[in-house]
Amino acid sequence: MRFMLSALMILVLLLTATLIVMGQSAPGDIVFSRKDGGGGTPPAVFPHWFHRIRFKCYVCHDAIFQMKQGANKVTMDAIMKGEYCGRCHNGDIAWSVAFETCNRCHVQR
Repeated sequence: MRFMLSALMILVLLLTATLIVMGQSAPGDIVFSRKDGGGGTPPAVFPHWFHRIRFKCYVCHDAIFQMKQGANKVTMDAIMKGEYCGRCHNGDIAWSVAFETCNRCHVQR
């Protein structure tokens, strides 16, 4: 039984990673549409279930993100200052936000 659960978890992680790499969102993903049109930069896709597999809900809600659509004014400036995604994507907990890592979130769909 433990082996089956471990294998299932690995399969879910691989499927989610594959969908992200392919530029498609998985069920439960959050797409942050850009209000200014983005100047050619695609919207950011937040792989919610990938994060949910690794962390409990309270790690982010309501400590970092409010659970209400439109309540979080996420901007790159805020992220670079260590707010929102930048709380964990700081190079210590997870990969840091930098010009070289744009395409990890900003995925053309």
